[in-house]
Amino acid sequence: MSLNIGPYKLRSHLLLAPMAGITDKPYREICQYFGAGLTYSEMISSDLSLLKTRKTQNRLLQSSEPEPRTVQILGTDPRVMAESAQFNQSIGANIIDINMGCPAKKVCSKAAGSALMKEPKLVKEILNHVVKAVSIPVTLKIRTGWETKHRNALEIAKIAEDCGISLLSIHGRTRKQAYTGFAEFETIRQIKQAIDIPIIANGDIYCAEDAKFILKYTQADGLMLGRITRGQPWVFEEISNALNHQKNDPKHKSPISLETKKIIILKHLRGIHKHYEDKQAVCIARKHIGWYLSNLINWDENLLKSIRTEIFSITVAEKQYQKLEEILIILITKRLSATL
Repeated sequence: MSLNIGPYKLRSHLLLAPMAGITDKPYREICQYFGAGLTYSEMISSDLSLLKTRKTQNRLLQSSEPEPRTVQILGTDPRVMAESAQFNQSIGANIIDINMGCPAKKVCSKAAGSALMKEPKLVKEILNHVVKAVSIPVTLKIRTGWETKHRNALEIAKIAEDCGISLLSIHGRTRKQAYTGFAEFETIRQIKQAIDIPIIANGDIYCAEDAKFILKYTQADGLMLGRITRGQPWVFEEISNALNHQKNDPKHKSPISLETKKIIILKHLRGIHKHYEDKQAVCIARKHIGWYLSNLINWDENLLKSIRTEIFSITVAEKQYQKLEEILIILITKRLSATL
């Protein structure tokens, strides 16, 4: 079964979640390499007066990126959001995604993100304005509700379908939960049974077994991977292979090698250094380096802390690259020696 958004047939049912401060162009490229069926820009404010800020400029999609290019917009004013959707279509977006799932206080305090789920009438107005403003597909991301006693995702989902939304992604938590506790998938299951547009399940996907269970239980059309990808973007390929039962296939690829991981990590670092100005690039790279190292050195917390302290003190891009390359060579040699 294929997964389509408007005229676009996705190559995979595994999507990269839009994550502020993470899913920039360099990160999207790495995840696409490992088979992400769709990637999203970082969340962009619909306020066009912010276009000239460095932060917004770095988040805008580029026409050189592979299709379908998807931008996620955030806001509360239907007309402003419609104008933002039109602008992003004009610079090359193929799909517009509307954020009604972000639980961050600074977002919800402005009644945006998941706070919008408290206002179904406003949700309908926003969706109608944005869908009518552009000639490309519009998708939506929501949560199960504002809090446990107010789960209204099914109501919002029906509004979305009536307004012409092409795909709905649902994080299996309420806004009040943020990222704590456990995701519940019964709501997603109910929504999938009630409406006809594609449904993407999100939340608590930590391994291939989780992916299998969530897809089977909810009957969702795909999965959205977020925090699980940090420090291991190759997880798209690993989960995809598991879902496709390729472990029993004689042509099945072996697990991602340490050497391949090293090459990808360094390629990602080069991409960050190229995308941002020197000092900003070094700062942004640190969190990704930290996640990669945590993934590679999860057996020794003291060693991880020591290496992170050393590399995080570097303030020059090229020196940061050289030190990380040196560390990765040592770590890989040590890991390989331990298996002999």
